[in-house]
Amino acid sequence: MKEQYVCTVCGYNMVGYHPGRCPFCGATREKFLTSEDCSARFRVESFPVNERVTRLNSVPPLGIEHAAYRIETDNKTVMVDCPSSFDKNLSPVDAITFTHHHFLGASNQYRDLFSAQVAIHHLDSAHPLCKGFTFDITFSENFVDNDIEAFHIGGHTPGFTFYIFDVTLLICDYTFLKGDDLVFNPYGPKADTKEGGKKLKAITEGRKLASVCGYNFAIDYDEWQSRFNRLLAEA
Repeated sequence: MKEQYVCTVCGYNMVGYHPGRCPFCGATREKFLTSEDCSARFRVESFPVNERVTRLNSVPPLGIEHAAYRIETDNKTVMVDCPSSFDKNLSPVDAITFTHHHFLGASNQYRDLFSAQVAIHHLDSAHPLCKGFTFDITFSENFVDNDIEAFHIGGHTPGFTFYIFDVTLLICDYTFLKGDDLVFNPYGPKADTKEGGKKLKAITEGRKLASVCGYNFAIDYDEWQSRFNRLLAEA
Protein backbone atom coordinates (compact mmCIF):
# COMPACT_ATOMS: atom_id res chain seq x y z
CA MET A 1 0.00 0.00 0.00
CA LYS A 2 1.31 3.47 -0.88
CA GLU A 3 2.23 5.83 1.93
CA GLN A 4 -0.37 8.54 2.29
CA TYR A 5 -0.58 11.63 4.50
CA VAL A 6 -3.39 14.05 5.27
CA CYS A 7 -2.86 17.73 6.08
CA THR A 8 -4.91 18.59 9.17
CA VAL A 9 -4.97 22.27 8.17
CA CYS A 10 -6.64 21.92 4.75
CA GLY A 11 -7.44 18.21 4.35
CA TYR A 12 -5.26 17.69 1.25
CA ASN A 13 -4.10 14.08 0.76
CA MET A 14 -0.50 13.43 -0.30
CA VAL A 15 -0.38 10.07 -2.06
CA GLY A 16 2.92 8.21 -2.30
CA TYR A 17 5.18 10.98 -0.98
CA HIS A 18 5.91 12.89 2.25
CA PRO A 19 6.84 16.53 1.51
CA GLY A 20 8.18 19.06 3.97
CA ARG A 21 5.17 21.30 3.36
CA CYS A 22 1.60 20.70 2.21
CA PRO A 23 1.48 21.34 -1.57
CA PHE A 24 -1.97 22.90 -1.17
CA CYS A 25 -1.81 25.20 1.87
CA GLY A 26 1.90 25.21 2.79
CA ALA A 27 1.45 23.76 6.29
CA THR A 28 4.57 22.13 7.72
CA ARG A 29 5.05 18.40 8.17
CA GLU A 30 4.08 18.32 11.86
CA LYS A 31 0.53 19.15 10.73
CA PHE A 32 0.29 15.89 8.76
CA LEU A 33 -1.29 12.62 9.86
CA THR A 34 -0.78 9.28 8.20
CA SER A 35 -3.92 8.19 6.39
CA GLU A 36 -4.33 5.41 8.95
CA ASP A 37 -4.15 7.85 11.87
CA CYS A 38 -6.55 10.19 10.12
CA SER A 39 -9.06 7.37 9.65
CA ALA A 40 -8.75 6.48 13.33
CA ARG A 41 -9.44 10.07 14.48
CA PHE A 42 -12.04 11.23 11.96
CA ARG A 43 -15.24 9.72 10.61
CA VAL A 44 -17.42 10.90 7.74
CA GLU A 45 -20.97 11.89 8.63
CA SER A 46 -23.95 12.63 6.40
CA PHE A 47 -26.16 15.72 6.67
CA PRO A 48 -29.29 15.84 4.48
CA VAL A 49 -29.72 18.69 1.99
CA ASN A 50 -32.91 17.25 0.53
CA GLU A 51 -34.37 13.82 -0.19
CA ARG A 52 -31.75 12.90 -2.78
CA VAL A 53 -28.68 14.94 -1.88
CA THR A 54 -26.56 14.61 1.27
CA ARG A 55 -23.60 16.67 2.48
CA LEU A 56 -20.56 14.68 3.66
CA ASN A 57 -18.06 16.09 6.15
CA SER A 58 -15.37 14.77 8.45
CA VAL A 59 -16.28 14.72 12.14
CA PRO A 60 -14.74 16.26 14.13
CA PRO A 61 -13.99 19.01 11.55
CA LEU A 62 -10.76 18.34 9.65
CA GLY A 63 -9.26 21.81 9.40
CA ILE A 64 -10.85 23.83 6.60
CA GLU A 65 -11.88 20.69 4.74
CA HIS A 66 -14.51 21.22 2.05
CA ALA A 67 -17.81 19.38 1.93
CA ALA A 68 -18.53 16.58 -0.54
CA TYR A 69 -22.04 15.73 -1.71
CA ARG A 70 -23.71 12.38 -2.26
CA ILE A 71 -26.39 12.17 -4.96
CA GLU A 72 -28.88 9.30 -5.15
CA THR A 73 -30.03 8.99 -8.77
CA ASP A 74 -32.53 6.38 -9.91
CA ASN A 75 -29.76 4.09 -11.13
CA LYS A 76 -26.57 4.88 -9.23
CA THR A 77 -24.99 6.84 -6.39
CA VAL A 78 -22.50 9.60 -7.18
CA MET A 79 -20.22 11.74 -5.02
CA VAL A 80 -19.43 15.26 -6.18
CA ASP A 81 -15.97 15.98 -4.75
CA CYS A 82 -14.69 13.71 -1.98
CA PRO A 83 -14.15 13.73 1.82
CA SER A 84 -10.58 14.19 3.00
CA SER A 85 -10.73 11.42 5.58
CA PHE A 86 -11.06 7.79 4.55
CA ASP A 87 -13.97 6.10 6.35
CA LYS A 88 -14.54 2.45 5.44
CA ASN A 89 -18.03 2.68 6.94
CA LEU A 90 -19.18 5.21 4.36
CA SER A 91 -21.99 3.80 2.21
CA PRO A 92 -20.76 2.73 -1.24
CA VAL A 93 -20.85 4.99 -4.29
CA ASP A 94 -20.66 4.04 -7.94
CA ALA A 95 -18.84 7.14 -9.13
CA ILE A 96 -16.91 10.19 -7.94
CA THR A 97 -16.87 13.33 -10.08
CA PHE A 98 -15.09 16.57 -9.32
CA THR A 99 -15.81 20.26 -9.61
CA HIS A 100 -12.03 20.85 -9.79
CA HIS A 101 -8.69 19.47 -8.65
CA HIS A 102 -8.51 21.19 -5.26
CA PHE A 103 -10.94 18.82 -3.53
CA LEU A 104 -9.70 15.33 -4.41
CA GLY A 105 -9.79 14.21 -0.77
CA ALA A 106 -9.20 10.50 -0.26
CA SER A 107 -10.75 9.66 -3.64
CA ASN A 108 -7.97 7.21 -4.50
CA GLN A 109 -8.91 5.11 -1.45
CA TYR A 110 -12.66 5.32 -2.03
CA ARG A 111 -12.09 4.39 -5.68
CA ASP A 112 -10.35 1.19 -4.57
CA LEU A 113 -12.84 0.42 -1.78
CA PHE A 114 -15.97 0.80 -3.91
CA SER A 115 -14.55 0.12 -7.40
CA ALA A 116 -15.91 3.57 -8.17
CA GLN A 117 -15.34 5.36 -11.46
CA VAL A 118 -13.56 8.70 -10.96
CA ALA A 119 -13.97 11.65 -13.35
CA ILE A 120 -12.55 15.18 -13.67
CA HIS A 121 -12.27 17.76 -16.44
CA HIS A 122 -9.14 17.12 -18.49
CA LEU A 123 -7.88 20.70 -18.02
CA ASP A 124 -7.46 20.03 -14.28
CA SER A 125 -6.37 16.40 -14.51
CA ALA A 126 -2.64 17.00 -15.06
CA HIS A 127 -2.15 19.60 -12.31
CA PRO A 128 0.66 18.74 -9.83
CA LEU A 129 -1.94 18.50 -7.01
CA CYS A 130 -3.29 15.42 -8.80
CA LYS A 131 -0.07 13.50 -8.20
CA GLY A 132 -0.87 9.98 -7.02
CA PHE A 133 -4.56 10.15 -7.99
CA THR A 134 -6.19 8.05 -10.72
CA PHE A 135 -8.94 9.32 -13.01
CA ASP A 136 -10.90 6.82 -15.06
CA ILE A 137 -12.51 9.56 -17.14
CA THR A 138 -11.21 12.99 -18.09
CA PHE A 139 -14.06 14.79 -19.80
CA SER A 140 -13.85 17.86 -22.01
CA GLU A 141 -17.50 18.56 -22.85
CA ASN A 142 -20.64 19.29 -20.85
CA PHE A 143 -22.59 16.10 -20.25
CA VAL A 144 -25.62 14.51 -18.63
CA ASP A 145 -25.30 11.22 -16.75
CA ASN A 146 -28.24 9.70 -14.85
CA ASP A 147 -29.91 13.13 -14.70
CA ILE A 148 -26.77 14.78 -13.29
CA GLU A 149 -25.87 17.69 -15.59
CA ALA A 150 -22.26 18.87 -15.76
CA PHE A 151 -21.31 22.36 -17.00
CA HIS A 152 -17.73 23.48 -17.55
CA ILE A 153 -17.25 27.22 -16.85
CA GLY A 154 -13.53 27.43 -16.01
CA GLY A 155 -12.44 30.54 -14.14
CA HIS A 156 -11.40 29.55 -10.62
CA THR A 157 -9.48 26.66 -12.22
CA PRO A 158 -9.21 25.90 -15.94
CA GLY A 159 -11.43 22.84 -15.65
CA PHE A 160 -13.94 24.07 -13.07
CA THR A 161 -17.26 22.29 -13.56
CA PHE A 162 -20.51 22.74 -11.69
CA TYR A 163 -23.39 20.28 -11.51
CA ILE A 164 -27.18 20.37 -11.43
CA PHE A 165 -29.24 17.44 -10.21
CA ASP A 166 -33.01 17.75 -10.05
CA VAL A 167 -33.57 20.94 -7.99
CA THR A 168 -30.02 21.16 -6.60
CA LEU A 169 -27.13 23.33 -7.83
CA LEU A 170 -23.69 22.10 -6.75
CA ILE A 171 -21.27 25.00 -7.10
CA CYS A 172 -18.54 24.14 -4.54
CA ASP A 173 -16.21 27.10 -3.83
CA TYR A 174 -16.81 29.21 -6.95
CA THR A 175 -18.50 31.68 -4.60
CA PHE A 176 -18.14 32.23 -0.86
CA LEU A 177 -20.72 33.50 1.60
CA LYS A 178 -19.60 36.77 3.19
CA GLY A 179 -22.14 38.22 5.60
CA ASP A 180 -25.25 38.93 3.56
CA ASP A 181 -23.32 38.82 0.30
CA LEU A 182 -21.49 36.45 -2.01
CA VAL A 183 -17.95 36.94 -3.28
CA PHE A 184 -16.12 35.15 -6.06
CA ASN A 185 -13.33 32.80 -5.04
CA PRO A 186 -10.27 35.09 -5.03
CA TYR A 187 -7.78 32.30 -5.77
CA GLY A 188 -7.43 32.14 -9.52
CA PRO A 189 -7.72 34.55 -12.47
CA LYS A 190 -10.25 37.17 -11.42
CA ALA A 191 -11.41 38.16 -14.90
CA ASP A 192 -11.91 34.54 -15.97
CA THR A 193 -13.77 33.77 -12.75
CA LYS A 194 -16.18 36.64 -13.39
CA GLU A 195 -16.73 35.43 -16.96
CA GLY A 196 -17.45 31.98 -15.59
CA GLY A 197 -19.98 33.59 -13.27
CA LYS A 198 -21.78 35.05 -16.28
CA LYS A 199 -21.92 31.58 -17.84
CA LEU A 200 -23.28 30.20 -14.59
CA LYS A 201 -26.04 32.81 -14.56
CA ALA A 202 -26.99 32.11 -18.17
CA ILE A 203 -27.21 28.38 -17.56
CA THR A 204 -29.21 28.58 -14.33
CA GLU A 205 -31.57 31.39 -15.33
CA GLY A 206 -35.11 30.11 -15.60
CA ARG A 207 -34.31 26.76 -13.98
CA LYS A 208 -36.55 25.54 -11.16
CA LEU A 209 -33.95 25.09 -8.43
CA ALA A 210 -34.41 24.87 -4.68
CA SER A 211 -30.98 24.31 -3.06
CA VAL A 212 -27.39 25.41 -3.56
CA CYS A 213 -24.53 23.26 -2.27
CA GLY A 214 -21.33 25.22 -1.60
CA TYR A 215 -17.96 24.19 -0.25
CA ASN A 216 -19.10 24.57 3.37
CA PHE A 217 -22.76 25.53 3.16
CA ALA A 218 -26.11 24.61 1.69
CA ILE A 219 -28.75 27.35 1.32
CA ASP A 220 -32.03 28.02 -0.49
CA TYR A 221 -31.55 28.76 -4.15
CA ASP A 222 -33.65 31.94 -4.14
CA GLU A 223 -31.51 33.41 -1.37
CA TRP A 224 -28.30 32.43 -3.16
CA GLN A 225 -29.55 33.73 -6.51
CA SER A 226 -30.41 37.14 -5.03
CA ARG A 227 -26.90 37.44 -3.62
CA PHE A 228 -25.36 36.14 -6.84
CA ASN A 229 -27.22 38.68 -8.98
CA ARG A 230 -25.91 41.48 -6.75
CA LEU A 231 -22.39 40.10 -7.07
CA LEU A 232 -22.57 40.09 -10.86
CA ALA A 233 -24.02 43.60 -10.95
CA GLU A 234 -21.24 44.91 -8.72
CA ALA A 235 -18.56 43.00 -10.62
